[in-house]
Amino acid sequence: MSVLSQSTIANKISFSGIGIHTGKKVKINILPSSPNSGITFKRTDLNKNNVVIPNFENVSEATLCTTVSNEFGVKVSTIEHLMAAFLGTGVDNATVEIDSQEVPILDGSAKDFVKILKETGLKTSDVPIKLIKINNRVEFEEGNKYISLDKSNTTLEIEFEINYENQFIKSQKNKINVFEDDLKDIFNSRTFCLYDDIEKLKKAGLGKGGSLENAIVVKDNKILNENGLRNKNEFVNHKILDCMGDLYLVGYRIIGSLKCSHGGHSLTNKLLRKVFSDTRNYSLLEIKGKNLPHSLINNRHNLKSIA
Repeated sequence: MSVLSQSTIANKISFSGIGIHTGKKVKINILPSSPNSGITFKRTDLNKNNVVIPNFENVSEATLCTTVSNEFGVKVSTIEHLMAAFLGTGVDNATVEIDSQEVPILDGSAKDFVKILKETGLKTSDVPIKLIKINNRVEFEEGNKYISLDKSNTTLEIEFEINYENQFIKSQKNKINVFEDDLKDIFNSRTFCLYDDIEKLKKAGLGKGGSLENAIVVKDNKILNENGLRNKNEFVNHKILDCMGDLYLVGYRIIGSLKCSHGGHSLTNKLLRKVFSDTRNYSLLEIKGKNLPHSLINNRHNLKSIA
C-alpha cells in the first residue's frame, strides 16, 4: 500500500481520564473508520443526535480550549490535543466514542495519545489522501494578536511567538515543520496557566479537573511542578500543539505556512473562517501515486502499517 493512501487505526483503542474543565471522568474508544469518513466524535452518553464533526465551522467556543457542536447543541470540548495527535501520526479516518462532553486531559499534553496511536499502528487503504493547499496569503489581526497563513510548496510550517509579562515565561518563539521535524517536544508539552489566574478559572466554572498532574502552574518566577519543564520551549511548544490540532479541523492536512504572535484557539479559528470564505485562497488536491516529496509523509514510517 502507498503511504500516500488514507489510513485509519489498526485496532480499537480505549482509555479514560478526567476533563480539565469539567472535572468529570470520561472514557473514550477510538475505532477504525472507512476512507473519506474523516474524524468523527460520537457521544455515547446520549441516545440521539449524538454525532459531532470536528470542523472549524462547528467550533462553538474557543476560550482556553476548542469546543465543537452539532446542530442540536451537542458538544465535545478540549479536542485539540487528540486532533494534533491524529495529524502528527497520520490518522485520516477514525470514530471517537466519548461518554461525556470533554476529551480527557491525561497529562496535559498529547504524549499519551501519540504513544497509544503509535503502538496500535495504522491500517492503510488504497484510497488516495487529500490535501488542502493554500494559494493566497491571508492575515487576521486582533489588537496585539496576529496570525497569517501563506502558501508553501510541500509542507506545513508553524511559527509561533508568545510574550508574557510573567518573568518566568517571558518571550518564546519556535518554528516547526509538521511533516519533517521530530515532534517529540511538541507532543510532550503541557498546558499551562498562571497561579494568579486559577481563581478566575474557578469563578468561570472552568479548570475543575486541573492539577499539577495535568498542567504547568507558574507562580511569580518559578513553576510549582516538582519535576520542572520537559523542554526549554515548553510554553510556546504547547501553543504549537494546540495550533496543530485546531488546523486539523479543516478535515485534511494543510500545505501552507502559518505564523502567529500572541494567538490561541479563537484566533486560529477566525483565520480559518477567513481563509475558507474565498475559494481562491485554497485548493483541494487528491494525491495519487508518488508525486509528492518524501518529506510530506516522513512521520508515517514510524508507524506499523497493515495492508
